[in-house]
Amino acid sequence: MSRNEHVALVTGAAQGLGREFSVALTTRGYRVAGLDIADLSETERRADPAGFLGIRADVTDPTAVAHAIEEIIDRFGALHIVVNNAGVYPPIPFEKTTLEDWRRIMRLNLEGPFIVTQAALPHLRAAGWGRVVNIVSAVVFLGPPELVAYTTSKAGLVGFTRALASAVGRDGITVNAIAPGLTRTDTAAGTTGADGGFERVRALQVIPAVEEPADLVSTLLYVCDEGSGFLTGQTINVDGGSAKH
Repeated sequence: MSRNEHVALVTGAAQGLGREFSVALTTRGYRVAGLDIADLSETERRADPAGFLGIRADVTDPTAVAHAIEEIIDRFGALHIVVNNAGVYPPIPFEKTTLEDWRRIMRLNLEGPFIVTQAALPHLRAAGWGRVVNIVSAVVFLGPPELVAYTTSKAGLVGFTRALASAVGRDGITVNAIAPGLTRTDTAAGTTGADGGFERVRALQVIPAVEEPADLVSTLLYVCDEGSGFLTGQTINVDGGSAKH
């Protein structure tokens, strides 16, 4: 199967890593459906227009996700790859984290991948092979004190990755996670501060550079490749050497 027959779904595709992943996949011949509740026009502008379908949908809404999957199948005829990238990244002190904060973080970061993957799985099985890629975070190895809820949600997604890999391996479907470090995106800059947060994290790395979205693309392409069928249940840490495990 050639790459232009591969169909990928990327959540959180309007900006940051999701936009970078969508553009990178389309420029390499994949057909890509990008999901987001935000405006996808910039991703549509940068991606190959013949190979990109933007869909406004909330990944925490099972009905909206089901309709989005139907739209993907109607447009492209198949689905092979799911990249669960949509998430929220709020640094909240533990004592100030409300139950609603906790539930909102878990809903988007953990329930969203469950809903999207469960809706997509019949189509991956029908295709005879598939790739599920969950975007987690290097914080699961570091446990920063200001990100208790976020770290818990991403650690849950690591567990989801491992268990689901065991459940679908016989179907030719692999499930892996990519764990970025602090990456320079608009969301991260708005949360950590344009300079201080990135510089503080860079000082902890053995590679003295701020991580950019493009630094994650080669790892994504590797785990999505049809030739990577023996890699599953793994969390690949790409954080410049801050966490070693």
